[in-house]
Amino acid sequence: AIQHIRNVKTPFLAMKSGLTASVSDVPHNKQVLIGIYELLYGCRFDGISVSSLNSTSSYQRSVLYRLIDGIVLLVILIIPKIIFLTYTSEIVYCGTFGKNIKTIKNIRVLAQIQCTIITGFLFIILFSSSIVAQEGSRNPIPTAIPFLRITPDAKAAGLGEQGVATPADVYSQQWNPAKYPFSEAKSAVGVSYTPYLSQLVNDIFLSSLTFYRHINDRSSWASSLKYFSLGEIEKTSIIGGSIVEQGIERPNEFTLDLSYSLLLADNFSFAVSGRFIRSDLRLNSDGNSNSASTIGADISGFYQGNWKEWNTRQVLWRYGFSISNLGPKLSYDRETTNSYFIPTNLALGTGLDLKFEQNSELGIYIEFNKLLVPTPNQVSDRGYIQPDIGFIEGLFTSFSDAPGGFGEELREVSFALGLDYRFLKQFSLRCGYFGEHKDKGPRKYFTLGTGLANRNLRLNLSYLFSTSRISNPLENTLRISVSFLWN
Repeated sequence: AIQHIRNVKTPFLAMKSGLTASVSDVPHNKQVLIGIYELLYGCRFDGISVSSLNSTSSYQRSVLYRLIDGIVLLVILIIPKIIFLTYTSEIVYCGTFGKNIKTIKNIRVLAQIQCTIITGFLFIILFSSSIVAQEGSRNPIPTAIPFLRITPDAKAAGLGEQGVATPADVYSQQWNPAKYPFSEAKSAVGVSYTPYLSQLVNDIFLSSLTFYRHINDRSSWASSLKYFSLGEIEKTSIIGGSIVEQGIERPNEFTLDLSYSLLLADNFSFAVSGRFIRSDLRLNSDGNSNSASTIGADISGFYQGNWKEWNTRQVLWRYGFSISNLGPKLSYDRETTNSYFIPTNLALGTGLDLKFEQNSELGIYIEFNKLLVPTPNQVSDRGYIQPDIGFIEGLFTSFSDAPGGFGEELREVSFALGLDYRFLKQFSLRCGYFGEHKDKGPRKYFTLGTGLANRNLRLNLSYLFSTSRISNPLENTLRISVSFLWN
């Protein structure tokens, strides 16, 4: 934060003293940070000059980004105050020793709530500030099979694309299979459909089929199939001055998973998963390539507490972790030794459910993800390239191999924040935000979702709004998931 202030030292001091300054005094990529300072210090940063920006559209986007960050920060400042005022009002009117003892218990729960909310939003400030105030070069981490990082189900997509510490459902196989022992039904099956690049084509999509079943009161097994179609590619050639069709190719990728989860304690479970991965991106005309396949493994854990009384409401905490896609690299080339890392990922998350009334609940969830894949750190004529090492060595070096040091390692962490309001266990409204540093990728977007449920059927929908200057392949796309529960 000190470095950020130094980078905009002159206009920052002018703002703090109540004076005005021009945006031209500040680099264009730091104007979102200026918006945060405006809200923090209650001042106004006047003199916006369109000429200091690339174009009018860039100016409009800049204003939009500043408004978005302002709203986020406003929530940061207001939510803890509301909770604190609710808590202090109870302190004032406590008149007996028994009530004071109850209040002390409430303090612990309050501290946990405040820590989760404030910590999550502080990370948002950290990433928002880093995104606009760092001058690092773009250095994303490339992996093979990138569709493994696309959210397959609409429920998780509506929460900012997270699921490691959310309530258990049939799609837990994709996020954290350790959640299955806490699921409400003994068996369930779910299907989902996600159009991809829908604004350009209509035949690229991701679909999934998931099934789980409780073996007994303490263990479960699950399996899923994910299929990613890259559409049809029409091949042609010029023969005798005419275009002649040479057939149609249909490249695709898929995974087949199997998991086992076990309840180790009343509130904690552990799971292991195995995965077969196949990628068929070859064209028949390319004799040097073939289909690639590999295997992967997941380990995950999940803690779900009990409902506890706090103030006049009940609260429930969840925590989860997952290390997914642990496996060897894969290769498409027959004649070379080129191989590529699969997206091994570490996910950590926590969540809080608040019961306002008997039939009304609000869930607050936050999740952090980091690829356990080597950062490109070897200099070449094409810039940085990944080191040629094994996946196990790459797993351990991924925490300390970034050429930009610890600061770049932090920028490799993406985050997701989601809210889920549930009424009568039949209707849900969801919203979320996902962000990552601009040096590591362009994914920054808001999500909305809704869900309908009856005794056996679940229907979920989600929609994505990108806030990045680079269009998201899932932007303005409706995702749908349907599941059926029994027993």
